Amino acid sequence: MITARHCILLVALLLLPNISSAEDTVGPQLIESPDGHLQFVFQLDEKGQPTFVVKRDRQNLVDGTLGLKFADAPPLQSGLQYKQVTRDSRDITYTIPVGKTSLAHDRHNQLTISLQETAKPERRLDLQLRAFDDGIAFRYVIPQQPNLKKFVLTDELTTLTFAEDTPAHYLPLNSFTTPYEKYYQSQPLAEISPESLIGLPMLMEPAQEETPIWLAVTEADLTNYAGMYLTPVNEKPGTFATALSPLPGRTDGAKVMGEAPFASPWRVLMIAEDPGRLIESDLVFHLNEPAKIKDPSWIKPGKSTFPWWNHFVLGDVDFKPGVNTATTKHYIDFCAQQGIPYHSLDGLDIAWYGGPIAPNGPTDVTTAADPIDLPEVLRYAKEKGVRLRLWVHWKALKPQLDEALATYEKWGIEGIMIDFMDRDDQEMVQWYHEVAEKAARHHLTVTWHGAYKPTGMERTWPNVLSYEGVLNQEYNKWSEIGTPPKHNLDAAFIRMLAGPLDYHQGGMRNELPSEFKPRDVAPPVQGTRGHQLAMYVVYQNHLSMLVDYPNAYRDQPGLDFLVDVPANWDETRVLHADFGKCLIIARRLGTEWYVGGMTADQPCQLDLSMSFLGNSPGKATWYFDDESGDPTSLEKREQMVAPDQVVPITMPASGGFVGRISTLIPN
Repeated sequence: MITARHCILLVALLLLPNISSAEDTVGPQLIESPDGHLQFVFQLDEKGQPTFVVKRDRQNLVDGTLGLKFADAPPLQSGLQYKQVTRDSRDITYTIPVGKTSLAHDRHNQLTISLQETAKPERRLDLQLRAFDDGIAFRYVIPQQPNLKKFVLTDELTTLTFAEDTPAHYLPLNSFTTPYEKYYQSQPLAEISPESLIGLPMLMEPAQEETPIWLAVTEADLTNYAGMYLTPVNEKPGTFATALSPLPGRTDGAKVMGEAPFASPWRVLMIAEDPGRLIESDLVFHLNEPAKIKDPSWIKPGKSTFPWWNHFVLGDVDFKPGVNTATTKHYIDFCAQQGIPYHSLDGLDIAWYGGPIAPNGPTDVTTAADPIDLPEVLRYAKEKGVRLRLWVHWKALKPQLDEALATYEKWGIEGIMIDFMDRDDQEMVQWYHEVAEKAARHHLTVTWHGAYKPTGMERTWPNVLSYEGVLNQEYNKWSEIGTPPKHNLDAAFIRMLAGPLDYHQGGMRNELPSEFKPRDVAPPVQGTRGHQLAMYVVYQNHLSMLVDYPNAYRDQPGLDFLVDVPANWDETRVLHADFGKCLIIARRLGTEWYVGGMTADQPCQLDLSMSFLGNSPGKATWYFDDESGDPTSLEKREQMVAPDQVVPITMPASGGFVGRISTLIPN
């Protein structure tokens, strides 16, 4: 007789991981994605060295080698044998308080391969592999063991080999001390200089039209470890080695100091048939620890003013603009009038808390400089229903971190922007996590500027709203190149694969690239008004800026859209993705869809399907670049749209469009 207890026991047994001992493990180990299209094949070669191949529908995409190099011990790279193989799978859905979607579906198969040296000291190394429908991830795990306790890593011995004629889009960097503020380059993998240091993500497009597979390399869950880069391997075209950011002040090549048990970040291969599917992917997010904030209801994504970008220009006012009380109140008034929830206190040559922007001595970040009557500003902001955010240099904040965060919470500050870290060595990475955790305790949100790329920390700490880690529109202040529309599009296709993207958005002096000249005071932005507005939809940014001054926005075309567009989303769909040419994204919050499109150097004309609306018609308000050629002008149109309808879209070069669709039936 089969009882309920027997049924429960049977289900429990089915849910247990599938474990094989060394005696049962012979030859290659295969893990497939849940849909069966992606395969990761692991094998120990004749020297006992871990190797792998990643395939899509049996077509080889990547092969590589694995291993770790230590400062005070031989590398774990060869002479290895199987000890145990464990298989598992997961299929869960979880909610996201802040993100490009409010509901995420994590479905993957997992393979853990436990290896052990055949000779003394018989150290052990586990390799953990996960196969998703949209990519593959693997990481190193050093289990607790008597012969490998504390250690110093000098390198990972991970290599990745692709077809050498694969076109690649990548970020060349000068050194490991970097805010990731460079222009993206494009060329076949084999032509990348062997001296190159490549920042992630790196995007590769199909080498052959008949096999349209797009692939991106990045990392996830960078915690207590050094940031990862890629370097071409000499005389091996198409092969890249990982490079880790070195610990500062060390002369022994140390990159990571650890103690078993210990896990590296995930090495991520995002894979899809279309670059738009990579943008939609939650793969990096899935690979991080679940949220550690039990009640995130206090976290409110939104938009913020940011006077530094326009050099504190105000136009026709009866007081002297600057880092002072009158200017701050002027911005607070604008925010209150337009429904902008936040205003940022920052600085020019002198920070709001006094002293130079780059501190050269003791600085107190818990007091305001004399030109700002902070108690009065805080009172006024509260009266107007606007909350303040604070910019702070990391070197000024670090010595006072605990005191400062407690003080900011007492003041009622919404959050902080921390700037100029320019590092992702293990020490700095640990500090990021320390700040995120302590800020959460004090109900403060965080944005990172002068920062390394995102790796999914915002899942664990949803109070982390955005990251810079990109050359963005501040460069229109001083660079002869600035941020041309092609770069704006590259940032969306490449950098945004890693996570949220802060970009100094909202400049109102639109110029075409042919007319652009940098200007520090009241700088221009390149591209049309439609191009600029589209950034608020195309870019995933949960604390978007309005970087221009209040009078620059008044009575401007598109201000109503800019004010209304949200900074947090229930759903994201990429509707059209033509790399380097055109990108159209739709994002939904509740019953409202927002659509944004951007072009680079060429115009784009297409019929845009409204099928993303599901089963609901809606009322659409569109903002298109004016046909007159004036980059600041928009044409506003309203119409009813249905899911079975197409809307003709025409965007000029360096152009864009936006739309808001209020649906009649909730999704």
